Amino acid sequence: MANPGIAGLSGSYSSPSRTRILVEEIVRRASERYQRSAEVFDIGEFGADLGSARRLSDLTGSSRQIIERLVGAEALVVASPVYKGSYTGLFKHLFDLLDPSALAGKPILLAATGGGDRHALVIEHQLRPLFGFFEARTLATGVYASERDFADPGSVSPALAERLDRAIGQLAPYLAASSPENPLSKPIRPLNGAGSNVHSGSSLLR
Repeated sequence: MANPGIAGLSGSYSSPSRTRILVEEIVRRASERYQRSAEVFDIGEFGADLGSARRLSDLTGSSRQIIERLVGAEALVVASPVYKGSYTGLFKHLFDLLDPSALAGKPILLAATGGGDRHALVIEHQLRPLFGFFEARTLATGVYASERDFADPGSVSPALAERLDRAIGQLAPYLAASSPENPLSKPIRPLNGAGSNVHSGSSLLR
């Protein structure tokens, strides 16, 4: 199976979660705009061996396959819920297992979710330095989403949608557009179609 053009990773262990919905929406919009295949994974899909792994070779089965698909993608969308001012521990542990050169030069759109605006700088203070270590090409615009951005369970807020499209547009130098048209002018469906199967439940966890 060929590696995805765009792969997303949600660092939330909860299901359903706002973080997963955010990643799915970004990946869906990006795959439509650039005509790329897409896949979304979350931390919960890794096996129990992730928590106990001390090196990448300790991962087996589905855990190793997910790593290979993430590393092999043309571009990544990576998001974590904010936990005590930073990303989650298991999210960080996953990237601790990667070789320092594994993500070199790869375009990565950074995102995070939290309860309110006071955690909005987690992208600049925590996520960007992490992927700077890997020499990845993090996009200039990060996407932070708070609870109010998910008030309507059928779609993201207009303000969040605008930020998503601005960030996704910055993938253009790395992903060739599917037509001579300016990819920024291509209309995007506002409904979160990719995440429609995760909206069940009375509330959305991080």
